[in-house]
Amino acid sequence: MSTTDKDAAADPQRGDDGTPLRRAIGPGLLVLFVIGDILGTGIYATTGQVAGKVGGALWLPFVIGFVVAVLTAASYVELVGKYPKAAGAALYTQKAFQVPFLTFIVAFMVMCSGLSSASAAARAFSGDYLSEFTDLLPPTLVAILFILALAALNLRGVAESVKTNVVLTLVELTGLLIILTIGAWAVLTGDGEPSRLGEFQAEGTGFALLTSVLGATALGFFAFVGFEDSVNMAEETKDPVRTFPRAIFIGVAVTGTIYVLVALVSSLLVDYRVLEDSSGPLLEVVKAGGIDFPPKLFALIALFAVTNSALINIMMASRLCYGMANERILPRALGRVLPRRRTPVVGIVFVSLLAIGLVSTGEIEGLGDTTSFLLLCVFAVVNVTVLVLRRDRVAHQHFRTPTALPVVGAVTALILASPLSDRPASVYIRAGVLLAVGIGLWVLNKTVMKVRGEA
Repeated sequence: MSTTDKDAAADPQRGDDGTPLRRAIGPGLLVLFVIGDILGTGIYATTGQVAGKVGGALWLPFVIGFVVAVLTAASYVELVGKYPKAAGAALYTQKAFQVPFLTFIVAFMVMCSGLSSASAAARAFSGDYLSEFTDLLPPTLVAILFILALAALNLRGVAESVKTNVVLTLVELTGLLIILTIGAWAVLTGDGEPSRLGEFQAEGTGFALLTSVLGATALGFFAFVGFEDSVNMAEETKDPVRTFPRAIFIGVAVTGTIYVLVALVSSLLVDYRVLEDSSGPLLEVVKAGGIDFPPKLFALIALFAVTNSALINIMMASRLCYGMANERILPRALGRVLPRRRTPVVGIVFVSLLAIGLVSTGEIEGLGDTTSFLLLCVFAVVNVTVLVLRRDRVAHQHFRTPTALPVVGAVTALILASPLSDRPASVYIRAGVLLAVGIGLWVLNKTVMKVRGEA
């Protein structure tokens, strides 16, 4: 009897391949999962804030963000091909450096990035898009109820969650295609102001322009995050070594193209100052377009879009908890699986409670920028990790990225995470507090394991 068979016999919750999670995600579902994870809150809610930082040249930060995303996505594709397990960046960091403290910090930053992203989505859900329908409930209460509903859906099972993701992805893609249709109509009819596309908000020296563009790119990068979440679904994906490369590259390419086109349309039709003042910037584009499209219908589509972002981020964070618990980086209890549903029940409850706590710490822009900062730091580490792990050979064939890509990816990630990006101090403070909490949890877990005599 093989080791896997023995494990499966010893643990009836494990499948034939040794994982207790159900492999329910095929190639098509994974592509839609990646696209749905990247699309959503970033483009629907933070486009206005990006415009406020850079001006009418709104498209430029999204072009730069797309390039940075492709560089890091290539590193993730190589790593998930070599190690098709849940835990993602934490697993890769541990294998590369064998430093438990660094592994925990990376894992905690990834988890917090997902939770701050979900919290930003919850804030977006309770903001201007929802106000098209009702203002009866306080926004914070709406955001909390929103997260609780997604946690309940997550508990039902990964198949239900991913199928819901497919529906929501198609809806949010429809919303962005509506924006592109409005833009095409504006071009054909001669509406809009093409001169805005070359306007920059920054005045004075070239350094001011540089920091303005970097700041807009750093915030706009929030719209591109999500492809890294998919690697945490590796144990629930069919044939992950072959499936992931195509899914991640297709997902990033599709979303990057859509983002740049949406940014061009937004700047063409609406002054960047108007976009900056709105928490529902794409709704302003719909209202300014020459097509009589119902604003309430578009607001409904936007609500579905931000719902999708939050759903996938809660899924990612809970699977990350599960993976770290199996690696004994977090307490073993966080890896507990619901027997009938085979979902990581304790992880889902834990991350949902943390997301509810984050909802009260900031607005969409601050939470979105915090997400970008945390992930840019992680991406820098991952790009270095892929080079370090080249010395670790595995028996199966897998994708290998050109060496230059992770090198450039690490440098660009560090630049966007640095003070050169003109990021508000509150973002660094929030990230610092989260890291302090993470260090405290690491010390506590280490102490408990030492007392119990666990390795």
